[in-house]
Amino acid sequence: MPRRVERIGLIGFGKHGQRYARHIGADLPDLRLVAVARRDATRLDAIGALGATPFADYRVMLERAALDAVIAVVPPTLHRDIVAAAAAAGVPLLLEKPAAPNLADGAAMRATLRARPLPVMVAQTLRYNSVVAALRAALPRVGALRSVTFTQRFEPSPLDWLDDPVRAGGGMILHTGVHGFDLLRVLTGCEADTVTCQLAAVHTRRTEDHFVATVSLGGGAVLATVSCCRAAGGRNGTIELAGERGTLLADHVLGRATLVAGGQAEPLSVAAPAATVRDVVRAFVDALRAGAPMPIPLEEGLCAVALAEACYVAARGGVVAPVARLD
Repeated sequence: MPRRVERIGLIGFGKHGQRYARHIGADLPDLRLVAVARRDATRLDAIGALGATPFADYRVMLERAALDAVIAVVPPTLHRDIVAAAAAAGVPLLLEKPAAPNLADGAAMRATLRARPLPVMVAQTLRYNSVVAALRAALPRVGALRSVTFTQRFEPSPLDWLDDPVRAGGGMILHTGVHGFDLLRVLTGCEADTVTCQLAAVHTRRTEDHFVATVSLGGGAVLATVSCCRAAGGRNGTIELAGERGTLLADHVLGRATLVAGGQAEPLSVAAPAATVRDVVRAFVDALRAGAPMPIPLEEGLCAVALAEACYVAARGGVVAPVARLD
């Protein structure tokens, strides 16, 4: 059913939550950020300066703020309770990735939404990257995919909560790996079957900041490698898609893509860098206004979480781990 969407609430006002607030204020003129919930009461004044009403408790915000939709930009360990509160209030929800810290929480969230149906979208923002869009457009040129590589490299994070497994729910496998795990499904059209994984802690103490996973998809039709490292001195995001008629080589951070066929390399046209946070909010709002299905429903976000969970099982046990399928 189509919905009126103008008044937006935001749960979380850290570094990433502030990005959402800036885009709503500067790039989405048909939306108004009217309320923000943040547990740190000492920083509520900054929210008032945006023209939004500050709340120390998101539950109170959902009850009192007369919202058309809410966006949660918090650690995934809070998502289960937020989904329950949003469902009770009847307020559609955009969840930052990862969708959940584990599949047990994901199952509880799905049970809540079966009892109280509510539009929920997961912000897998990398789907809206300009390089990813160019690769998706070029896929027919390389034929059936056989091999995929995805890497992310960047500097150590200053966010201390990422090294707290109780708050974060996991390390780099969960918080960065889900980008690659999600794209595996999107780009190959296959579900993951099994994984192997090794992980390391370079700068972190309680969670991993470096991992390498191998993934078998589609009954072995596609083999993939996903590797992420938060201990590098530079940033890059390599994507390699090897098909029967050619290979696509790209970097979603550096904004370039190339088609290699035989011994010839053809640069692909890539649009200007996209504001992926802006675009994911726009997709969420447009779907609500049209009464359309969510572009990235909760179940798709949980498929990436299932792969992350299998990686932890594989790494800790030194085994080939099956990837759970959602019922």
